[in-house]
Amino acid sequence: MDFDFPEDIVNARKKAQEFARKEINSEMAKKYDRLEKFPEELRKKAFEYGIIDYQNPWSMLVTIEELCRADAGLGISATVSLFGAEVIMLFGSDEQKQKYLSMVQNGDKIMGLAVTEPGGGSDVAGITTRAVEKDGKYIVNGAKMFITNGTIADFFVMLIRTEEVEGKRHHGLSAFIVDSDLPGFTKNKLSGKLGVRATNTAELILDNVPVPKENLIGEPGKGFYYIMTFFNISRAYVAAQAIGIAQGALDRILEHLNRLTKEGKTALAEEVQFLASDIATRIEASRLLAYKAASYLFQFRPNPTLTSMAKAYASETATFAAEKALEITGYSGITGDLERFFRDSKIMEIWEGTSEIEKLIIARNLLKEYAEVNQ
Repeated sequence: MDFDFPEDIVNARKKAQEFARKEINSEMAKKYDRLEKFPEELRKKAFEYGIIDYQNPWSMLVTIEELCRADAGLGISATVSLFGAEVIMLFGSDEQKQKYLSMVQNGDKIMGLAVTEPGGGSDVAGITTRAVEKDGKYIVNGAKMFITNGTIADFFVMLIRTEEVEGKRHHGLSAFIVDSDLPGFTKNKLSGKLGVRATNTAELILDNVPVPKENLIGEPGKGFYYIMTFFNISRAYVAAQAIGIAQGALDRILEHLNRLTKEGKTALAEEVQFLASDIATRIEASRLLAYKAASYLFQFRPNPTLTSMAKAYASETATFAAEKALEITGYSGITGDLERFFRDSKIMEIWEGTSEIEKLIIARNLLKEYAEVNQ
C-alpha cells in the first residue's frame, strides 16, 4: 500500500499552491467577502493557469484543498464553475455532453446544480418543483433556494418532480438541464450569508419555464438516484474544502506560535503547541479519510459510508480548528483572516448533506452491514 501521490498529482498541488500565493491574498479575500462579489477574474485566471482539470479528479481534489487553505470563498469560487457536471458526465447523452460540458470545461460557461428548495434541503425526496409534458416540452413550475452560482450560471442540472408515486416519494423525480435564459426563469441573489460570501448564491423561480424534452438527463423518474450518486462524489470535494480551511487555520496558529517562541513566552507557547498538535492530527485523519473515500469514488466503486465519514469529520475538524485558532490569537484573530475562516468553516457542516444527515447515513449502513453478518 502506497500513501504517496504520483508525480503528476504532487505537481498539481504545487501548482495550486503557486497560484494561491500569486493570486490570493488577505486584502483581496477581505474585499470580496465584504462586497459579497463573485471573483470572475480569479475564476478565469484559474483556467488560464491550468489548475482546473475535471478530467483528473485527484488533481481537482488537491487543488480545491490548497485554494481553500488560502481562502475558502475565493478558492471555491475559482473551482466551482463545473458544479453538477458529474451528473451529465455519468448519465447524460453524448449530445448533452458535447453541447454543455465542452463549454464549462474550457471555462467559457458556468453551470450549477439546483436541488434544494425553500421548504428544506436535506429532504431531497420532498421536491415539489414540478414538470408537466405539454406540446413536446416540459413546463416547469416551482422554486429552488440557496443555489450555488445561482445568478451567474448559464444552465443548471435541476431535480424536478415529473410524477407522483404513492408511498415512494423518491420515485418520480427526474433530472434536467435547464438553461437560465429561458422565459419564466428568474434569479434573485441572496446576500448576508454567514460565510463563503465570495461565492454566488441565489433563489431561482420557475414560472411556466419551457424545457426541451431532449434536456431530460437519462431516464425519467431516476433523478433521485442520479443526484444521490452525485452527492457521493461532491462530498469528497467538500471534505477537501474543509481540510483546506482547517489547514489554513493551523497555518495561522503556527505563525502565532512562532511569534510567541521568539518573544520568549515559553509557558504560553507550550499550551499552543499542544493545541497545534491536536489540530494537525485531526487534519491528517480527515485527509486520510477523504483520500480513502476518493480512491473508491475515482475507481467507480463508491463507498457511501466512507464518503459520509470523510465529509462529516473533515467539516467538524474545520470548525474546531478555526474556533480554537480564534481563541488563542484573540484580537488579532477576530480582526484578521481567522474571523472569516471561522464563518466559512460552518457551511462545511451544512451543504452537500448536514453532519446529522451524514451520521444517519453512516449508522444506517453500519446497521445494514451488521444485519448481513448476523443474519
